[in-house]
Amino acid sequence: MTTTTTSSEMPGETPGGSPSETPGVRLVSDLVARVPEFRDVYEDHVFRQGVVLPHVFFWDVVQDTVRSFLGEAPATSADWRRTLAFLEEQSCRGVLGIDEVIVTSFLGDLPSPHEPGHAIVQQLGPVMAAKFVRVRPLG
Repeated sequence: MTTTTTSSEMPGETPGGSPSETPGVRLVSDLVARVPEFRDVYEDHVFRQGVVLPHVFFWDVVQDTVRSFLGEAPATSADWRRTLAFLEEQSCRGVLGIDEVIVTSFLGDLPSPHEPGHAIVQQLGPVMAAKFVRVRPLG
């Protein structure tokens, strides 16, 4: 008996992605496609790292998003609302590798209650807000 597998059934592969593309790497490329203001950050990241490291890349995403929320970002920067909307959509998908990056390297790195920008937490969509409360119950 011969078994045929589709690309979306291959371990470690996302639908429409290459065999070596993890959900986290796909999340980064989808973010850059949806919010092209992250293109320069992405290109600098790949130049410095040699590959896409989603958790490392998201450190810059958090910093830029919080600066935008505080009104401290240049006019050419990504609007925090678009970034949160994209991440909320991705959080709704329930893909383990995507959730891991968003929870660990976005929600986990948002400002603490005593830091400027913490109020962005009140702007999270319902799915991310629920995940934030689970990972950071004290804010």
